Amino acid sequence: MTVRPLLRGAALAAAAAGVGYVALVTDEGRRADADLFEAVNRGHGPRADRAFAGITELGSLYAVGAAAGTLAALGRPRQAVRAIAAAGATWLLGQAVKRVVERPRPSVADPIGTRAMIALPMGTSWPSSHPAVFTAFSVVAGRESEAGPVARGSLTALGLSVAVSRVYLGVHYPSDAVSGFLMGRAVAAVWPRPGGVDRTARGRSARR
Repeated sequence: MTVRPLLRGAALAAAAAGVGYVALVTDEGRRADADLFEAVNRGHGPRADRAFAGITELGSLYAVGAAAGTLAALGRPRQAVRAIAAAGATWLLGQAVKRVVERPRPSVADPIGTRAMIALPMGTSWPSSHPAVFTAFSVVAGRESEAGPVARGSLTALGLSVAVSRVYLGVHYPSDAVSGFLMGRAVAAVWPRPGGVDRTARGRSARR
């Protein structure tokens, strides 16, 4: 692995931590986080309720496991294994961080003011695991399957939708979801490439 992925991963991890710091420690950040949570969580009709309830499941370990199985069945078992490994490592990292930060979930901190659409998940609130897991899996799978820019952009949009769904459904604050999304990208950035070779660097060398 070259230095560039490490720097990118460090920058993304720092951004995730920075978002959490602002939302958890500063008065302005807490107010902005609460206001944005209220705006998203208040609900936008039964169609949106159903859509976000379905989208949020894309970030579960069950869903990425099924996606890995599909990828393997399509003839890409190595990519599937590496992507699910990245997702699993991201989930473990998120659970460890949750135990350190111990931020109460919205419905625990404000049960009356929170529109809780699903059962209270286990664990604390920061960071959100669902967008982290989905993003780590999709970035690694897309990169190692050599997906095109349209496919990668679609996967990024899905990851952001998973992040929004966690806020909409009342189980995370916006800062939790943003930090989870960034954490997933950070893990994917530093996840070792096949054979320890950075594809980008290898392509540049081949052109010389």
